[in-house]
Amino acid sequence: MRTRYASRLTTRVGIVLLTAALAYWGTHQSGTPASVSRPETSAAWQQSDDPLLTAYLARSSHVQIESEGVIERLLPDDNDGSRHQRFILKGPSGQTVLVAHNIDLAPRVEGLEVGAPISFSGEYEWNERGGVLHWTHHAPRNDHIDGWLDYRGRRYQ
Repeated sequence: MRTRYASRLTTRVGIVLLTAALAYWGTHQSGTPASVSRPETSAAWQQSDDPLLTAYLARSSHVQIESEGVIERLLPDDNDGSRHQRFILKGPSGQTVLVAHNIDLAPRVEGLEVGAPISFSGEYEWNERGGVLHWTHHAPRNDHIDGWLDYRGRRYQ
């Protein structure tokens, strides 16, 4: 009885070890887990018409982007230092970005509503959560590209 039990146990342990080894080998053979695609080989990145998605996948920063999207969520103003009106924007591909619109340098965008379309020009900064879009206003010292937000027929800059 003991020999039969030991044999079954050895077989089960062997199966578990073999399964673990195959799983480890399969996910580490290319150096990247199979479910993660690199930006330079991602079909979405190569074919995207959405500059937000392109900048996010390429981990770009200090990139001027002009596009449009839909307001996904309104956030409270950031009142630390320069004041910023904040909201989450969803681009054409579904990529989201935090918009930080400086309301010390430009007028507050009036009447923002979730689901409403908005066009923009601003500087994109990459982060893991989707990035930040800022400089959506004029550059008072002419040391930066002027940005803007177009909402319901009015330009805010």
